[in-house]
Amino acid sequence: MPDTTTVALKTLSLVKGKDHFCFRYEPGQEAKVLDALIEMVNRRDMAFDWFDAAVLSHQLGQHLAKELRAYLPKKAA
Repeated sequence: MPDTTTVALKTLSLVKGKDHFCFRYEPGQEAKVLDALIEMVNRRDMAFDWFDAAVLSHQLGQHLAKELRAYLPKKAA
């Protein structure tokens, strides 16, 4: 029987001029996303800077906060 379990991918997106940066990741892989953002900042051939990384890491935090709220009792949320 095939595995019908699917993991909902999360998406981070940033449009900067003609560039569009899009990251898709599985919940639990946030540290890898942050590592990738740092790698992109350090690349000289990309128009991606620390401000861009901050915008995307903020989106990442928003996703985490939304997931955590799902675990709180309804009155606490």
